[in-house]
Amino acid sequence: MDISSFIPVMRAVVILVAGYFIARLLTASLLKLVGKHLSKQQQGLFRRILFYGLIVVFMVSALHEMGFKLSVLLGAAGILSVAIGFASQTSASNLISGLFLLTERPFVTGDVIRVGSTTGEVLAIDLLSTKLRTFDNLYVRIPNETMLKSEVTTLTRFPIRRLDVAVGVAYKEDTEKVCDLLLAIAHQNPLCLDEPPPRFMFLGFGDSAQNLQLNVWVKRENFLELKNSIHHEIKKAFDAHGVEIPFPHLSLYTGSETDAFPVTVVGRNRGT
Repeated sequence: MDISSFIPVMRAVVILVAGYFIARLLTASLLKLVGKHLSKQQQGLFRRILFYGLIVVFMVSALHEMGFKLSVLLGAAGILSVAIGFASQTSASNLISGLFLLTERPFVTGDVIRVGSTTGEVLAIDLLSTKLRTFDNLYVRIPNETMLKSEVTTLTRFPIRRLDVAVGVAYKEDTEKVCDLLLAIAHQNPLCLDEPPPRFMFLGFGDSAQNLQLNVWVKRENFLELKNSIHHEIKKAFDAHGVEIPFPHLSLYTGSETDAFPVTVVGRNRGT
């Protein structure tokens, strides 16, 4: 067996091994130069495209060294790309959507977003999908095409958030008194911001209650803590001042009188 026939193969192996290390070194060097101008997602995309692009170049060089003609390789690659394109239209759509997300940057890694009924922290924005971790520690993968077509709410986009606390009080209660009480609760809570100031709103008349709302602003990292504490404080203050929080009930009237129709329970089946 002529050893000279193995020389092209050995050269191809050397090209592949050297090309791998050159691709890693060149990718890392260029990333240091331009990385400060890119986000984490864009850095990841730049790293993948550059590294695998260089690997493809070295693979073509290795095949050429082994005697494969470049025209044949390009023809085969064209046929293969057409076949893959028909077979993976969804993946191509996700890939293009991922590029749009990385360019537009509606959110970044570490943001908390809401997509449909799913809320979680963004772990990664890859070319085909976006990965989230929900607050109950579940891993959620959402295709980028879905992300692009859905309404996405970024909860951590701004440093402060508004908490809307809906409260219903009985019709016998004085709303001005309740307003003063709610605003006092907001001003006494250290998590509530003074600017923008808390605001009281009379939303309207419900079936069983006067519908009120207290709007307070809070730093985004304290949102859940304030939501929990201010509800406790409102319940405690209402109990202390005798403010009634009603429950749905039904009154029966007879004729044109406005007095409630008396109903007496004369017996009860304990088995029901």
